[in-house]
Amino acid sequence: MTPALMTRLDGGVLTLTMNRPDKRNALNPEMMQALLDALRDAAGNAAVKVLVLTGAGDAFCAGGDVGAMASGNLFAASYEASVDILRQKMEAPRLLHELGKPTIARVRGAAAGAGLSLALACDLRIADETAQFVTAFAKVGASGDYGGSWFLARLVGVAKAKELYFTSPRVGAREALALGIVNRVVADGELDAAVDALVGSLAAGPSIALNYMKRNFNAVADGLPLAALLDLEAARMVRSMQTADHREAARAFVEKRAPRFSGE
Repeated sequence: MTPALMTRLDGGVLTLTMNRPDKRNALNPEMMQALLDALRDAAGNAAVKVLVLTGAGDAFCAGGDVGAMASGNLFAASYEASVDILRQKMEAPRLLHELGKPTIARVRGAAAGAGLSLALACDLRIADETAQFVTAFAKVGASGDYGGSWFLARLVGVAKAKELYFTSPRVGAREALALGIVNRVVADGELDAAVDALVGSLAAGPSIALNYMKRNFNAVADGLPLAALLDLEAARMVRSMQTADHREAARAFVEKRAPRFSGE
């Protein structure tokens, strides 16, 4: 049986590929659980330096399986039990956001509904010209899940996020770039190479410092006051400058060569 999520660790880069291409990688219980398991494993695996989330075939992820929704059995349990089940599955975006390593969404084709939310939960989003972003929830009479409202509001502002949720337009790659939804758009056929170059650089970088950088910016997004952020920056700056990676980088600068980081 073909797994709903494919995992590959190569050179410090863990690639998670949502793998239901015939359904445009729509989320089903197997995929959601596999994604949770993979993210939890990645958090504790020192061999993982960078994580890439992508979809098989010509879509990133179409969100929830609307066919399953139409059956009316998606939340057959009691209201309270259904809320609890969904909330457990929705740990995936939190894990992506809080993972102490850079996370990259490689987006081609549709990123819709919860699929869009997963892309937004990553630190960076690289898309090709085929990418289409749509909140989609209003189209199926649902209010939204997987943290999309939280992530989107922080990227585009609350008013624009409300518009995108209320009206659910299809946002093409170039418009998404202008709005700040994606970090970079590349030509068709160049997406894999562009992402590989980026994650290869990150995987070879100073992983402890990158972890602290991510945590600092997450604190900013959470509204931490400046004085408290300065406290965090001071503590983490000193910690990072006590690492072997910092000493190696300083030597490399003096010796006019590229540093060789070890993650220590």
